[in-house]
Amino acid sequence: MAQGTVKLENEAAQSVNALGPLVGIAREDFVSAVALLLRETASDPQRMMRHAQAMGEDMVKIMTGKSELAPDPKDKRFKDPAWQFNPFFRAGAQYYLAVQKGMRNWLEELELDELEKNRANFIANIILDGLAPTNTLAGNPIAQKQLINSGGLSLIKGLQNAYNDLVHNKGMVSQVDKRPFKIGENIATSKGNVVHRTEMYELVQYAPTTEEVHAIPQLTIPPQINKMYINDLSPEKSIIKWQVDNGLQTFVISWRNPSKEQGHWDMADYIESCEEALEVVSKITGSDKVNVSAGCSGGQTASVLASKLAATGHDILGTLTLMVCVLHPKQTDIEAGSLVSENGMKLARQRAAKKGVIKADDLARGFAWLRPNDLIWSYVVNNYLLGMDPPAFDVLYWNSDATNLSASLMGDFLTLYETLAFTKKGEVEMADHKIDLSKVKADLFILGGVTDHITPWKATYRSTNLFGSKHVTYVLSQSGHMQAILNPPGNPKAKYYVQKKKGKLPETADEWLQGTKEVAGSWWPFWMEWIQQRSGDKVPAPAQVGSKAYPPQEPAPGLYVVEEV
Repeated sequence: MAQGTVKLENEAAQSVNALGPLVGIAREDFVSAVALLLRETASDPQRMMRHAQAMGEDMVKIMTGKSELAPDPKDKRFKDPAWQFNPFFRAGAQYYLAVQKGMRNWLEELELDELEKNRANFIANIILDGLAPTNTLAGNPIAQKQLINSGGLSLIKGLQNAYNDLVHNKGMVSQVDKRPFKIGENIATSKGNVVHRTEMYELVQYAPTTEEVHAIPQLTIPPQINKMYINDLSPEKSIIKWQVDNGLQTFVISWRNPSKEQGHWDMADYIESCEEALEVVSKITGSDKVNVSAGCSGGQTASVLASKLAATGHDILGTLTLMVCVLHPKQTDIEAGSLVSENGMKLARQRAAKKGVIKADDLARGFAWLRPNDLIWSYVVNNYLLGMDPPAFDVLYWNSDATNLSASLMGDFLTLYETLAFTKKGEVEMADHKIDLSKVKADLFILGGVTDHITPWKATYRSTNLFGSKHVTYVLSQSGHMQAILNPPGNPKAKYYVQKKKGKLPETADEWLQGTKEVAGSWWPFWMEWIQQRSGDKVPAPAQVGSKAYPPQEPAPGLYVVEEV
């Protein structure tokens, strides 16, 4: 079962909560997608009868033992030998596969445009995932074996897990065992202190571990719905530890979890906080420049910040590192993007404004149902049918420790999506200026992940064409969303891709890929060399964090990451 747990960890780690157009999906978008399927069913009865007849023929073959339908060898749900050798289970799998085959053949024949077809396929897959026989005790041979081997204890434990989720997890199946983790004790343990605090954020400075440090400091801007300690989960995969061990003066913003009363916090407020944090970092270190790194929606925030600084003529920004971040989205980038509609986003905005915030639990629930096979049904099987605890995995613990999203900020993120603001030059106003990335001249480092389905790498590559930077480096990590970032040295499977020849990047991702070389190992040392070249001379490390004007306060990771809302 250990191997299965590792698979659960890896799959869920690629599906973390992330801000983007998906926060604008309203329940009406799901209803309209189902209505589309029903409408097409009724529009051509002869077509429906033809597919029903074909499915009936498959059913007859199954009943007479003549069906050759077999699960995809890569489908982990049907790995147990019973699906192949037990007539009852083999037939059960074949009935499911016949329905799946019939549904997909029918969808293929529907007269829909690309967006409608994507929408229909997405909804159909959610329905089909829910119908899988493996989701039930009667239809899951592994669960039945576990029941017998445990003398019925697996069923009792499964019922206990289901009860606990109903009472303590708002009815959602748990993806992580939170019990082993304690922030500041065995997770987020790098030494440092809060050196500045406002109502909206804490600024944490981490203690140097080298005798000398680079003069230009590094500031990380995290996403607003994820807590900042993703940068410091454990010593083995801590970005913060990697930075301080390599002589970077490291600062991280820790956003406060907004309550209903703070639902008015918008992008302008967050950008004002970022500007203030830059000034504090500059004053503490004495550096006129500050390098900035950010991931996912934090990267969108950092891009608005870079645009604002350029518009106001403030040259404090040194370099900009953007990880797994999409600035030029297209509706076909991700499967669920087909559900997003103008009316749905309008309704989502109105509902959020009424509540003040979108609760973290509601965000997590919504994301889970967009990938139900990986984030719901696999855990139903593990936790309820097999009676096992969910994995105790630091990335999943962090993901479950999400924060609320203020209604105003959600509206601003949807505006960025709707207007394609980053692709325009001075047309869209936000954060008290008109966004224009062509005015941003800072050296740029952009990271994508090969198997990232939240921010697909080809979508992240489009950002290379948006800035006015002369020096743009693009790196493609071999993994998915968060694992693309948390890919430290020492992983024998790690690899990344970079352009063979130095110079201007090609226009498209496909052209870039043709001119790349594969490099074994983590991309962290490559980035470190890149950033050190742009971090100034070495100077003696400070004796302590902070300064007279900004004295050290609470130990890292601060108060806001543990504050209950």
